Amino acid sequence: MSTVRLIARIDIKAPFLIKGINLEGLRKIGIPSDFVTKYYQDGIDEVVYMDVVASLYMRKSLGDIVRATAKDIFIPITVGGGIRSASDVEEMLRCGADKVAINTAAVSRPELLTEIANRFGSQCVVLSVEAKQTGERRWEAFTDNGREKTGRDVVEWSKEAVDRGAGEILLTSVDREGMCRGFDDTLTRVVSEAVPVPVIASGGMGKVEDLVSVVVEGKADAVAMASVLHYNRLQLPEIRAAAQAAGIEMRNP
Repeated sequence: MSTVRLIARIDIKAPFLIKGINLEGLRKIGIPSDFVTKYYQDGIDEVVYMDVVASLYMRKSLGDIVRATAKDIFIPITVGGGIRSASDVEEMLRCGADKVAINTAAVSRPELLTEIANRFGSQCVVLSVEAKQTGERRWEAFTDNGREKTGRDVVEWSKEAVDRGAGEILLTSVDREGMCRGFDDTLTRVVSEAVPVPVIASGGMGKVEDLVSVVVEGKADAVAMASVLHYNRLQLPEIRAAAQAAGIEMRNP
């Protein structure tokens, strides 16, 4: 088992940190930088910023937020939402991002993944997958924050994206997102076994046992958390300690 990363997922409807359930019913929580600073001080390994309305409104608005974060936060930052070209990626990297997460634009034009990987390296390219279950061990990829069907099978799309240059997959179970009832371990395992790149499990964490399960049973390489941190249901030191006690190798805070 590889070293597992703890990732804070920060969904943004600029300028606020927001949270919903099943990617809907978005509620303002506060100022993103306040939350990220706390998570950084508590030992989070990485941060993912997602502009949840960027694709819907054909805009990108995270540059200033990322630039301010990168001045004081010295961990990898991934930015998603509204990335539609290699020039958009370059702009985000200049603001201080280390990686970009792409969903809608990659579905519309898969060649974009290759263009970005060739220019900036595969380690910079994260495929963001919003998965909804459609049958027994079957999931469809959605775009626009879980609003639009793509007709693409999640596993096959993940494999194609990796072949095209994606170096990591942010795998969000829309069915579990915001529910705090556990990750979709089966979805995570199926994708993890299908691709040779790291898979980040997202959507569903409510307790430490959920993290242990998605790592052990789902074979996740990293775990993205939102509600459980934003609402202080769990603290990062206790998450890390409990995971280590369960035999999961963690990064040192």
